[in-house]
Amino acid sequence: MTDPLSEVLRAVRLTGGLFLDARFTAPWCVNARITPDHCQGYLAAPTQIIGYHFVIAGRLSVAVDGSPPIAARAGEVVLLPRNDRHMLGSDMTLAPFEARSLILRSPAGGLARIVHGGGGEATHIVCGFLGCEETFNPLIATLPAILKVDIREGALRDWVEASVRLAAGELVEGRYGSSDAMARLSELLLVEAVRNYSAAEGDREAGWLRGLADPHVGRALALIHQQIGMPWSADALAREVALSRSAFVERFSALIGMPPIRYLTVWRLRTAQLHLRQTRHSIAQLARLVGYESEEAFSRAFKREFGLPPARWREQHAAA
Repeated sequence: MTDPLSEVLRAVRLTGGLFLDARFTAPWCVNARITPDHCQGYLAAPTQIIGYHFVIAGRLSVAVDGSPPIAARAGEVVLLPRNDRHMLGSDMTLAPFEARSLILRSPAGGLARIVHGGGGEATHIVCGFLGCEETFNPLIATLPAILKVDIREGALRDWVEASVRLAAGELVEGRYGSSDAMARLSELLLVEAVRNYSAAEGDREAGWLRGLADPHVGRALALIHQQIGMPWSADALAREVALSRSAFVERFSALIGMPPIRYLTVWRLRTAQLHLRQTRHSIAQLARLVGYESEEAFSRAFKREFGLPPARWREQHAAA
């Protein structure tokens, strides 16, 4: 049986890919941010990008918005949950180059490259992205600007490291890696990063992530995300997680910041937004898909939440 975090991540359909092989020699310093065009060749540009850097050899520091640098070394992965613009380098006091100006595109369409630095200690990184839907924001908002995972530790270390190295090797040779394997790797990297962060923070964490760590609320979140079309009620969810209705609603509200049915409504309507923009489902089909008994009830709820009926919203946002 999978844990609630894995279930929720699977429900939001993470994707992933590698796009850059970067080799630096000290001293060096660059500014970087992953853009949608880096995702080309894998999938349509995701609505939410999580950048990451896998340190294959050497060491580096990374910082966001003048925050204290975080050190990373060979065998560690640095993730940027909100894809913030960030600085990487061996010496963070240097004036940074723009990483995009250093990128050398592969003529075969494989992994782009950077070779840069002053000729000193070598650092080799592979850069990639996790793609997910904007409806995933409850977790993203909970996380810090930078997460770090040591893939040399834990039961999955051999599989994770081998997968990253294999995908990187294929791309260096001009061949795209398996999209299914990269999606699974993306999920594992983020699960490990979030789990490590949650364990380190303990009771200091708040909001959605703390709710996810709770055995009762976490299970309810997984049910809501995986079975969005079910006619859930507070009573039904409470039965599924083995709590009384009052205890469940109180616990869910305290940890998540809103009652369970309000959370369900928000999740349904944000999911509907995604389908309106990316699919050709009729409004009636979409209403059933996200758990509404009628098109009219869905349209009323959607307009109340976003100020426009779904058909009008689609007209304005389908091409966005």
